[in-house]
Amino acid sequence: MDYDYNPLTTGQIIAICFASLAVAVFLIAAQWKVFTKAGQPGWAAIIPIYNIYIMTKIAGKPGIWTLLCLIPVVNIIFVVWLYNMISKSFGYDEGFTVGLFLLGIVFWPILGFGKSEYRGPYGNPGAFRAYQEQHKFDFENKQ
Repeated sequence: MDYDYNPLTTGQIIAICFASLAVAVFLIAAQWKVFTKAGQPGWAAIIPIYNIYIMTKIAGKPGIWTLLCLIPVVNIIFVVWLYNMISKSFGYDEGFTVGLFLLGIVFWPILGFGKSEYRGPYGNPGAFRAYQEQHKFDFENKQ
């Protein structure tokens, strides 16, 4: 058997790996900024399933949505729905939701590095304040 390896192919694979790594780091940085804008820990963007849980918190949905976003076929519906709520939470409409879903490499940085502000779950500041009051922890009295 005569195997003929082309060294250019190896170089191309290495270039693709570095480009993919650069895109992944850029998207993690964008998601980090989105999380910090929403008052959540930015480092959560690095942890695979925990970042979905944080997105459900930003959208004001219960943690069970994290599991629903992991079930095949069902996840398509719930991820689009979750992205829609995140878009609304930052003051954008359904068109931005489509962008987040189909062109995340463009729209997550717009959400993270842009001028948009977090308005509370699903764009309702009153609900966000009520949620914060409900989950408030008094460090002085440990209540």
